[in-house]
Amino acid sequence: MALNAPIEPVTADDDQLRAVLREAHLPSLLAALAMLTGDHALIPDHLRPDITALFDPNAGLTEADLDEARELAFEALRRYRDGGCVRAPDPDNDELLSLMAFLIGDAGLLAQYREFFIEELGLGGHDPRAPQWSKEAVAPDRRFTVAIIGAGMSGLAAAHRLGQAGVDHVLFEKNTELGGTWWENTYPGCRVDVPSHLYSYTFATRDDWPQLYSKQAALLEYFNDVADDLDLRSRIRFGTEVREARFDEERGTWTLAVSGPGGEDTIEVNAVISAVGQLNRPSFPGIDGLDSFAGPSFHSAQWDHSVDLRGKRVGVIGTGASATQFVPEIADEVGELVVFQRTPNWIAPSDDYHSDTPEGLRWLMRHVPTYAHWYRLWLFWRMADGLLPAAKVDPAWDGDDTAVSWLNDAVRLVLAEYISLQLPDDPELTAQVTPRYPPASKRIVRDSGKWLDALSRDDVTLVTDGIDAVTPTGIRAGGVDHELDVIVYATGFQASNFLTPMRLVGRDGVELHERWDGDARAYMGITVPQFPNLFMLYGPNTNIVLNGSIIFFSECEVDYVLGCVRLLLEGDHRALDCRPDVHDAYNERIDAGNQTMVWGVTKANSWYRNAKGRISQNWPFSLLEFWEQTRSPDAEDYELL
Repeated sequence: MALNAPIEPVTADDDQLRAVLREAHLPSLLAALAMLTGDHALIPDHLRPDITALFDPNAGLTEADLDEARELAFEALRRYRDGGCVRAPDPDNDELLSLMAFLIGDAGLLAQYREFFIEELGLGGHDPRAPQWSKEAVAPDRRFTVAIIGAGMSGLAAAHRLGQAGVDHVLFEKNTELGGTWWENTYPGCRVDVPSHLYSYTFATRDDWPQLYSKQAALLEYFNDVADDLDLRSRIRFGTEVREARFDEERGTWTLAVSGPGGEDTIEVNAVISAVGQLNRPSFPGIDGLDSFAGPSFHSAQWDHSVDLRGKRVGVIGTGASATQFVPEIADEVGELVVFQRTPNWIAPSDDYHSDTPEGLRWLMRHVPTYAHWYRLWLFWRMADGLLPAAKVDPAWDGDDTAVSWLNDAVRLVLAEYISLQLPDDPELTAQVTPRYPPASKRIVRDSGKWLDALSRDDVTLVTDGIDAVTPTGIRAGGVDHELDVIVYATGFQASNFLTPMRLVGRDGVELHERWDGDARAYMGITVPQFPNLFMLYGPNTNIVLNGSIIFFSECEVDYVLGCVRLLLEGDHRALDCRPDVHDAYNERIDAGNQTMVWGVTKANSWYRNAKGRISQNWPFSLLEFWEQTRSPDAEDYELL
């Protein structure tokens, strides 16, 4: 796997160039070629993509538009090749903005997002988010160690940035390997629902993803390669779980009680970063008789590969993201499949969801400087704040409760049509799988058609009656007994139980979970009053629904945490503690913001709400706002100890 791979010269002949252009994403390629050649005639206004064409892979461009774009790209590539692959001088800011305007198409937004986009684009061969300071420069004689809990996506990012700043740190990983959720979840068909070229670190991009939406194995390989390339593995204590963390008010340090291969141990550190995430503890439903089933049963997140499903009667409880991935994979193998649905999910039509990355796209990324950057920026904007208005509640909306605005309703109609077109001869199944709540009330799943094809098979039964009980021989639903050989629980995670099962004791002996009482809150999703120098990644209200990749959020949070560490070291402070008034005001703003979004007002059940009924997972504002608020900490928000 090639991380941050160098660009190769173009030597392909004309026929080869035309062939690879058949598989290009043309708008981002034209932007890259305009930058490469300095010829802005390659980005005419009439070929500008339409960001509002949400589910159109061609972004509103006609076949004639695409043919014209290919011809422009071909001529530019040929001139570049024949001229010895000489690049034009780097564009100035005005030229760069005109290139961005071609992809984004909104001058007002571009002015607002300018710095944000420039950083995300990451041109110039440098790491735009690398810390611009070092411990050696600000506090060379001070001993300061950070403990990172979890060696998944967020933990690795934190370790890399701390290493760049020269701050001593150690990672504790309860598993025997790194990768977090991408190591633990190995169910058939497991894959990401964010485009591969976006689901990666800004400091470790790659251009040779095997699939447009990568499978679990490729993602795990990526994170392992990152750890190896950046020498992160040597900093990880594998098979070691943090049981408790207790703050020492006199020393301003944390004492961690850990258990690992060598037994129980205690370790003192100056700061703690929790990188355990939200989706790390499987959730089982509260169904009568759950332990009574006589056959094999397991959660999809703990897939038991020793169980042979061939020819078996298999019951699947749940129809969310994991079920839509593994049900089509096992449908050919099992003898009979019974799928129990509580609430249907909206499906985003994604024809390329199971597709290999076209070789032409991979070739262009290897040979056209900055193409991978522009393609990533297009994916970033298309999946990011460009979609957010569709989830915004319009107080003046006078339609029914299946939508919250005219735009939300337009999305609903498109998604409903997709379902009906896939099931033209089965109105009963169409009705069963079509949600009756507004889109984005809960997670929208991606599919290329495999999920509904699987449900329409003769040997697959969809049960929408409520489950009465699990019995020794199967599942009883709506008074009907379904005899089964195997049960798979595709019932999600204990998302609201942040940082469990760790015990964390802060100032004045306050225990974090007792303080939260089932309703986790944090300032920026990162810090909590009375818990100095405790930082969370993917903490409360930092989940995203429509807009972007969670890796973006983690990188922003890591930037903020590094800023806090710098604040401590530069001021020679032992600790910083979030002010309660700042924390409370922030959470009032978050709660109010979530009430303006569809997931805050919907009656649909989802893991976004905790047991108290509050949206404790989701960030209700734009990515720009999260980026702005996490760029650097404000010392006035904290009590410095």
